[in-house]
Amino acid sequence: MYPSRDRLIIIDADGTVIDAFAAIGLAFYRHGMDLGDLDRFQKRRNLFKYLGGFKEFPRNLGRQIGKGGRKELVASLTEVYREEAALYPGMAGLIRDLLDTPDLRVGMVTRNITQEPEITLARLFDRHGLDIARLDFLYCIPLRQEKTPYFRAARERLRINPALSYACGDEHKDYVAALGSGMRPMIVSYGFESHLRLTRKFAIPEEFISPTPEVFNANLRHTLAIAPEIA
Repeated sequence: MYPSRDRLIIIDADGTVIDAFAAIGLAFYRHGMDLGDLDRFQKRRNLFKYLGGFKEFPRNLGRQIGKGGRKELVASLTEVYREEAALYPGMAGLIRDLLDTPDLRVGMVTRNITQEPEITLARLFDRHGLDIARLDFLYCIPLRQEKTPYFRAARERLRINPALSYACGDEHKDYVAALGSGMRPMIVSYGFESHLRLTRKFAIPEEFISPTPEVFNANLRHTLAIAPEIA
């Protein structure tokens, strides 16, 4: 039924391996806006997440709806991602080891909001010594689009057993998408959604959640039987 014996890991980018909060905060700062702290950032939904919370919202909103404001902000965010944004500590080594594992297929599905996100991500990862052309696939999808069909299509195209497939992410939608495509979810709580929201509002079991990049790195390496990175 599943001719391939390979395993599959699908990586999320923003908030999981990329420190998106720092990058967005820097772009906001350059437009005279305050993103607030991580705790309040994680509590915002949709519009509020990118415009700032209630405390910062009136000022940010005035700038956002001004002529060309949103376009300029996205352009700034694109520049920050390409030239300054960073991966969380240890993620470059983790991704490098994933790509070097012979029986492991590695792909990326992400909702990146920069201009020409494939180019943006290629430049960001290149600054960390990583060539994303080595990925088995890269899907940059719109913010409102669900990941489930992309997860399923990638797994089915590679003809990989869902029991050997994993998907990581930092939002409850990533958890739902993984389950919906028959894959095992690996969720982090240091990105766009907090541990409290993931567990209490969406009832995601503690066992699926990594609270820090270091724990996520160790969990993924243990799950895939990849040796810890040598310091």
